[in-house]
Amino acid sequence: MYAIIRSGGKQAKVTPGDVIDVERLKNVGEEVEFTPLFVVDDKGNSITGRAALGDVKVRAKVLGETKGDKIDIFKYKNKTGYRRRQGHRQRYTQLEITAIDLPKAKKAAAKPAKEAVAKPAKEAAAKPAKKVAAKPAKKAKDADQTEGA
Repeated sequence: MYAIIRSGGKQAKVTPGDVIDVERLKNVGEEVEFTPLFVVDDKGNSITGRAALGDVKVRAKVLGETKGDKIDIFKYKNKTGYRRRQGHRQRYTQLEITAIDLPKAKKAAAKPAKEAVAKPAKEAAAKPAKKVAAKPAKKAKDADQTEGA
């Protein structure tokens, strides 16, 4: 089972037990929940769409904060004495994916819906159908009126 989640404008493929780095999350507790964009369950069935994924949650435990690699930025223009030196080090939050929770209530709710559809079909077959007489087409009063229009 795996899911695709979005955090910090980036997407990550996660399975339970994975440790991933996402862009720094502010004011988070010990556990974070994500709504996935795409899920593949153990049977290989894929789940997509906002309606289907509304109840699916990906839970993760915050392990701590880390820093990424140092990026050196150096701007230089020849023969003018223009030099600029800058550095950047991105901060990340390290997460451990604990579980991917799939809803189980939808499977039970789907069975009564099938039975409800089957009952009216049986009742409709038992009642005789009403006969509807076809109406004759309207005739044009004048042939000249139809040609000019």
